[in-house]
Amino acid sequence: MPDHPPRVAGRDKRLDFFRGLALVMIFINHVPGTVWENFTSRNFGFSDAAEGFVLMSGIAAGLAYSKGFWTPTWAAARKIWRRAWTLYLVHLLTTFWAIAISAAFALWFAAPDLLHQNQVWILFQKPLGFLIGVPALTHQLGYTNILPLYATLLLVTPALILAALRFPRTLLVGSVLLWALTGQFRLNLPNFPNPGGWFFNPLAWQIIFVMGLLTGVALKKGKRFVPILPWLQALTAAYLLLALIWLKVPVVYDMMNHFMRVLNRDLGLPFYITAFDKTFATVPRLLHVLALAYLLSTLGWVRHLAASGWAEPFALLGRHSLQVFATGTILCFALQGVKDLTGDQFLFDTLLLAMGLSMQFGVAWLADRWKGEASARPAPKVAPAGAATAPQTAARGTA
Repeated sequence: MPDHPPRVAGRDKRLDFFRGLALVMIFINHVPGTVWENFTSRNFGFSDAAEGFVLMSGIAAGLAYSKGFWTPTWAAARKIWRRAWTLYLVHLLTTFWAIAISAAFALWFAAPDLLHQNQVWILFQKPLGFLIGVPALTHQLGYTNILPLYATLLLVTPALILAALRFPRTLLVGSVLLWALTGQFRLNLPNFPNPGGWFFNPLAWQIIFVMGLLTGVALKKGKRFVPILPWLQALTAAYLLLALIWLKVPVVYDMMNHFMRVLNRDLGLPFYITAFDKTFATVPRLLHVLALAYLLSTLGWVRHLAASGWAEPFALLGRHSLQVFATGTILCFALQGVKDLTGDQFLFDTLLLAMGLSMQFGVAWLADRWKGEASARPAPKVAPAGAATAPQTAARGTA
């Protein structure tokens, strides 16, 4: 630990901007069948907005909580665990709304499709197991399952921050080792009542969160975890360009996919190096999100862009990401039900997405106003030491 407190970095608007942008893309991707999902990040590289969101969640955790561990206290750990509990409750809320919306379309619009999608149908096949699995987090509906990952990672975040402050390289090595062992032995948290494991496997995805956490802890001290190096900028840019060409040029797509199969089948490289599996955060996806984050963080024009006026709406979403994500998750089920009735129609789909995004911007705007009003209220007066008991009691009652 340093002999003196490190310099504290100010709020970086890039984090809010990109987190808000990721939320927009997640919402669009969660309403399948629209033209607009062809323009989200997953169409231009190996990773998608989910990897970016988890990476930025790690950065945000490092920025928000690491100061409390410069001199470790239980209060700092409890603050993180309270956030994990909030995420758990929000996850249950969005899950039960998703079930209710699916039931409503079946009951009132003769559109039962939602009941047979997104793992909702387990409710009818294994009702008792479903009722156990949802609160136990062993059964997660599609499109609602990123919050359990985040909440689980927050449970161990106090230990991760302590390690990041004292032994950052050791933490990084340990995270990589756990990720590799998870892929090698197909480790995962269990599902119930269905077999298998979590779609967002915390044992694998922790590497993305830890990379973000190490970055956030360094930023809180006014430093960079990975310095700006011209050769590394060139290397990450080349990898991002390769991924783009790989996906967009058919002959390259076929050739490179065949090459990856050869590496796995003939040379024996493990699947978590050669595959594009999302559950295990395999190498192509992992390198892509890290390369993208590194390159964007080293470009000066990106900082200016994130601080510009036109980027503020996205930053507004990013500042209130939990409320926005929860609203978007509930809305995406409703819009999926509408699309089951109407089919794919460009203008109507555009209107649906615009309405959904407008509601999320409205939620973020209200949250911003409420937060501003709360911070503007004068702090309650504290009775001086030795004052009479009655005034002290009154002061506590109005706090």
